[in-house]
Amino acid sequence: MSSLLTRWFIKATEIVDRRIGWDKLPPWIGLSVLIGVRDALREHNLYDTYRGDPPAAPTHDPADYLTVRTVDGSYNDLSAPSMGMANTRFGRNVPLDKGHGEQPPHLMDPNPRLVGNELLQRGDEFKPATTLNVLAAAWLQFETRDWFSHGTDPTKMIEIPLPEGEADWDVKGDGPAIRIPSTPADPTADQNDTTCPTFLNTETHWWDASQIYGSNQQFQDAIRTPKQANDGKVRIDADGFIDLDPNLLGESGGADGWWLGLELMGTIFLREHNAICDRLKAAYPAWSGDQIFNKARMINAALIAKIHTIEWTPAILGHPTLQIGMRANWFGLAGERVKELIGRVSSSETISGVLGSATDHHSAPYSITEDFVTVYRMHPLVPDKYEFLNVSGAAAPQELSFDSIHGGANSRGVLKSMGVGNCLYSLGVAHPGAVTLHNSPNFMRRFDRTDGHVIDLISTDIIRSRERGVPRYNEFRRQLRLKPATSFDEISGGSKETAAKMKKIYGGDIEKVDAMVGMYGEKLPKGFGFSDTAFRIFVLMATRRLKSDRFFTVDFTPRVYTPEGMAWIDENDMCSVLIRHYPELEPVLREQRNAFAPWPRLGQAKP
Repeated sequence: MSSLLTRWFIKATEIVDRRIGWDKLPPWIGLSVLIGVRDALREHNLYDTYRGDPPAAPTHDPADYLTVRTVDGSYNDLSAPSMGMANTRFGRNVPLDKGHGEQPPHLMDPNPRLVGNELLQRGDEFKPATTLNVLAAAWLQFETRDWFSHGTDPTKMIEIPLPEGEADWDVKGDGPAIRIPSTPADPTADQNDTTCPTFLNTETHWWDASQIYGSNQQFQDAIRTPKQANDGKVRIDADGFIDLDPNLLGESGGADGWWLGLELMGTIFLREHNAICDRLKAAYPAWSGDQIFNKARMINAALIAKIHTIEWTPAILGHPTLQIGMRANWFGLAGERVKELIGRVSSSETISGVLGSATDHHSAPYSITEDFVTVYRMHPLVPDKYEFLNVSGAAAPQELSFDSIHGGANSRGVLKSMGVGNCLYSLGVAHPGAVTLHNSPNFMRRFDRTDGHVIDLISTDIIRSRERGVPRYNEFRRQLRLKPATSFDEISGGSKETAAKMKKIYGGDIEKVDAMVGMYGEKLPKGFGFSDTAFRIFVLMATRRLKSDRFFTVDFTPRVYTPEGMAWIDENDMCSVLIRHYPELEPVLREQRNAFAPWPRLGQAKP
């Protein structure tokens, strides 16, 4: 009877969502509808690209994985040790027979450079996301480097012809074409199976802070202090900076996007690791350096997941229903106070939150999905220009372009000359770009890669989804059981001129519109920073990254994390982390409820 009632509930919520829309309902009713939508997605939109035949995992001693995370992500699920480990396949949120990778000439239809030029690139007008600050943009890139990276194959180049009338690209003899490295082929795939292309994730799929700890032993050894120190710490120099080449840290998820914002986030949470180590060393003086390191990593990763769940997400998805829903993911609908006083009052993730509930992979083994990668393409968040301020007001503002803060040498140079606190303050008071059409950064149109290639990142974003078999916009919506767009006006951002351009570029065929383009152009729910289509993948995967991970479910206990670790996670948020390491920010953050909302300028702060 309960399963029958569940099916009825899911069906009813999908009907209500299609006819009214979850975002137009009172918050608590809307939240009930979203729970039904999420459960439907769990049932219908999780697909295993291994088809039940996962690879083997490396052999480890149980002491190396039962109560700590492995460096490569293996043995999170003890019954399926290779699940979610580095160098395993991305999954899918659409049926495998809908995930055909596009080949020429369809791969270039329409020309990605033309799409970028006419529909995506930022013009003279910067469209700000006024409910966020630029730290929110830096945070997102910091997080995606933990979750996924495909890598690139420079031995197999994709050529994007320049649109008619555009001057020669002519970069290093490339001639009239933009050449981008393809996504590396999956060497473990059956070459005779053409149903759906598969690709490997070079990072662990788990929410384990691999963007700072790495996904292989060589990387992790490089960031740690010498073994004889026996302190479990990571390398931070006397000036408070990461004590290794920032480009090495940038390699976690790819070095090309390394910039000031990413170095700030990496520096903050490596320093946070060391602060946690000090707490653990004081509590457990007999522990080895490895024991301290492994527990500190777990605590730090959980704090990062908490910040993303109950701070970053409510900042970018400012709808009242989501303000309740995201806190409920962590604390449950019973609320933070009940969890603090009593603990879990129910086995239900809805009532008492995902943290500490039973592990559940639902209808497929856990993995990050190709569709998840596509919906997190949010490059418009990144501004082209930055104004640097002094938190004390002692120096005049200084404006720098993105090029001046991009790359390891540039980002470190700016941090040293401006000061970390001043850089955080400058990004904290500034707005990122809105995730919409005609707002992708201009510097991305001619971007210098670390491998020497010059590419158009905006075009590359489009190519990647086509190449990897993510359906185009309307088919993507159908597979999520959403209504497809019937006119270009619906996905033009409210602009008749844009709708006309889109119709011309796509040859009048709305079925050709790229998923990213459609999502940028659709009307947003109230308070949202990205589309409702993207949100469907988000609402499925946001809880899945917690619910599938035993270190957030059955092993999220004081016995595994230590009582000190649980207290650290409970007592801290992004503002407390920032103030701990950069106390000069305390005056500006003293009333700040969310570190990713715009900070007050000190001269305008409330008394």
